[in-house]
Amino acid sequence: MAEKKAFILRINPEVLKEIETWAADEFRSTNGQIEYLMQQALNERKKTSIKKKST
Repeated sequence: MAEKKAFILRINPEVLKEIETWAADEFRSTNGQIEYLMQQALNERKKTSIKKKST
């Protein structure tokens, strides 16, 4: 498994509460949910970037 790097995240309290609720709904930790969402966003960005390059 790849080594993970810890860092401090400043986040709006309302956004954090929503992420905590979403994480609980999907049986993830808050940290796991944030990491999952970031990975999804990066994957989508890669798809969009590939589409732009091919046109």
